[in-house]
Amino acid sequence: MLIKDFVLRIPYLPSIVFYGKILRIVFSGSSKAKRGQYDTAAWCESSLATVDALKAVGGHVEITGTEHFKKLEGPCVFIANHMSALETFVLPHIIAPFKDVTFVIKQSLIEYPVFKHIMRSRDPITVGRSNPRDDLRAVLEGGAERLKRGTSIIVFPQTTRSVVFDPATFNTIGVKLAKKAGVPIVPIALKTDVLRSQGKYVKEFGAVDPSKKTYFAFGEPLRVHGRGDEEQSKIIAFILSKQKEWKERKEREDGS
Repeated sequence: MLIKDFVLRIPYLPSIVFYGKILRIVFSGSSKAKRGQYDTAAWCESSLATVDALKAVGGHVEITGTEHFKKLEGPCVFIANHMSALETFVLPHIIAPFKDVTFVIKQSLIEYPVFKHIMRSRDPITVGRSNPRDDLRAVLEGGAERLKRGTSIIVFPQTTRSVVFDPATFNTIGVKLAKKAGVPIVPIALKTDVLRSQGKYVKEFGAVDPSKKTYFAFGEPLRVHGRGDEEQSKIIAFILSKQKEWKERKEREDGS
């Protein structure tokens, strides 16, 4: 019996094994960050190690559409739905080898013990989520500054992580940033409910269910015209279409 098959047979063991590996990744990265040695290469290494940790407990990861951002010259704004903490760990190894990139994140992520050193080293844009006007200003000003110097931005317009994608909670902050900076948008549809969106003991880290496949799909670049309403609708349509595709694929696999 393969080790990962053994892991899958015991309840909670996938979570224990996965988070054991994640702790080692985070502590190692934090140590490097405190010494000023956590560069893009180290970030990508940590990110890839996270994918390997997921695969070690039976997880499946599928990534498609990367050619859409690889062909772009200059920075862009990546706009994605937000399901779990996993995307924050995994997206760097997909994007950063090709584009300098950082995140828009909530303020608390640069205050967590240990993890804060990693996030601060990545020069993120932070938002408090208590004052929408202040958050918009922080994203537009901080984002435009980073984009001007060639750093792409990853934005999760939903105010909180959710397994169910509700377009009504998907704000236009990413589209506004792309319009202000005059850069293209690359939509991302993702499915990362292999981790529960809310952990029982630690909010950011939910239980691991390796039976749920993980998907990252990148769409065609979009240029903002006018107010950006059409582009916002296209991003939402892309995410919904991919989620429908993945759901139908699972139903076919379960029925076969």
